[in-house]
Amino acid sequence: MFWTAIHKHPETYKKTPNLLDYSQTCAAFSWDTIRDELQGLPDGRGLNIAHEAIDRHAESRLRDHVALRWLGCDGAKRDFTYGELKALSNRFANILKGLGIGKGDTVFVLADRIPELYIAALGTLKNAGVFCPLFSAFGPEPVYQRLKRGDAKVLMTTGHQYRQKVSRIRDTLPKLKYVLLVDTQDHLENGLLSMPRLMAESSSLFSIPPTDPEDIAVLHFTSGTTGMPKGALHVHNAVLIHYMTGKYVMDFHPDDIFWCTADPGWVTGTSYGIIAPWVHGITNIVDEADFDAKRWCHILESQKVSVWYTAPTAIRRFMRLDFEPARSYDLHDLRVIHSVGEPLNPEGVVWGRKAMGLPIHDNWWQTETGGIMIANFPAMEIRPGSMGRPLPGIEAAIVRRTDKDTVEVVDEPDTQGDLALRPGWPSMFRGYLHDEARYRKCFVGGWYLTGDLAKRDADGYFWFVGRADDIIKTSGHMVGPFEVESTLMEHPAVAEAGVIGKPDPLIGEIVKAFVALKTGINPSEELRLEIIGFARKKLGAAVAPKEIDFQPNLPKNKAGKIMRRLLKARELGLPEGDLSTLEKTE
Repeated sequence: MFWTAIHKHPETYKKTPNLLDYSQTCAAFSWDTIRDELQGLPDGRGLNIAHEAIDRHAESRLRDHVALRWLGCDGAKRDFTYGELKALSNRFANILKGLGIGKGDTVFVLADRIPELYIAALGTLKNAGVFCPLFSAFGPEPVYQRLKRGDAKVLMTTGHQYRQKVSRIRDTLPKLKYVLLVDTQDHLENGLLSMPRLMAESSSLFSIPPTDPEDIAVLHFTSGTTGMPKGALHVHNAVLIHYMTGKYVMDFHPDDIFWCTADPGWVTGTSYGIIAPWVHGITNIVDEADFDAKRWCHILESQKVSVWYTAPTAIRRFMRLDFEPARSYDLHDLRVIHSVGEPLNPEGVVWGRKAMGLPIHDNWWQTETGGIMIANFPAMEIRPGSMGRPLPGIEAAIVRRTDKDTVEVVDEPDTQGDLALRPGWPSMFRGYLHDEARYRKCFVGGWYLTGDLAKRDADGYFWFVGRADDIIKTSGHMVGPFEVESTLMEHPAVAEAGVIGKPDPLIGEIVKAFVALKTGINPSEELRLEIIGFARKKLGAAVAPKEIDFQPNLPKNKAGKIMRRLLKARELGLPEGDLSTLEKTE
């Protein structure tokens, strides 16, 4: 089943896509051409993300265009134009400069999705500092780990977050000079400063200092299985990817209203919840509240969202409710839906067409890549379950190791191997903070090894198999959890599935599935056997799960990925590792 929004369903795709001919665009592509579409700092002073995202628009006819529309949990709505965001981010940059915070210094933000978070991000980038967002749901220990490892000099947060998570560890963070409180009107002792007071006292004029494209701009932590989280470093030159993928994947047009549901604590919420839409000069919706199906549909309808970027976990939540938004809400403005966070099961693509009136375009990337690398483009056919095809300027391949220092490219279609990218794209991470050895291990034989296993079909579409450390070895078969999970989700009772390998003395591992059922369906032994039988018919007895456990909710991180390693650790009674990004269950 192949779909394309423009060719098969022209009535639902209301714009001419920016990328119409994939092969021709790839053949003619040049990063220099993309760079020429941006402005650069005046007088040849380099390239700064905040200038490209805000200032160049504020100095144009877009000055009074709404850049940020913020929707509060309590129903409040605040609009910020490009001109206003320029002035406010200038004030924050002046705050940092006045405190002696300069180039390369790290500014952390621990807050919900409030306007001050976005202002701080822009102001930090203008001041040539390093912006590092933290999930507001983090507890004291993960906050401490990241502030300590990230050499935090400034933290912007709320009074509540400070008291609950930072005050007790403050003395163990000697490099943390200042804490800016967004909801305090007066300065307190011990470097606790009132951000509103400082903003009022700061100038709205600021000159961005010379910024080399290779200057570090963003630090994003990504959790490891055990031990300390990894800190991926990204540079200002990454804005080329944010712009290019906004143009070719998101398919931004000047009058678009865009909504990315991701929190900036996850890299998607920064790359595509902050930078990409503003680099294109469009209106960016930010919702303070967490997932609520009716609220989200109301936002899509009332805000006339035309491009929506969300995650498979949200799509599965909609599916679990057996809810078809297009029947209850006017979504005629919605032109394209994108998904990222983990592979989108084929059933999710099918559901999108049925329930939203649009197919859902999956894409693939990582914290380390900084931006989308492989995508289902609006003008290309969608192959449900596929990651899509590489971006122009991105060379992707399936490789296998020949020894510890070399790899060979696998040319045969539909052959499983390591998904690899040719280094050199602008948003490639420039290192793991304080861990150069770990960084070097990611590159073998002229390729960046992503840690994902995949296949490439004869037409150049890539298909996710699983994380290398998730692959199940059973009776001589190599089983990818994603394939099994996708098949289980085809059963009408199944909302979500997580699959692991459980050690077995005879066959190595058995395939075990953890299943969350759709609303209104109760678990039973009969249903368990029915689902196992269904999977055997689809996959064969060697690949289908031999055990199924029903669970009301599967553990996910805040990016929406099912945490298979946590399922396995709990099943086997092993240490659970880093749980700092574990999503709280409802």
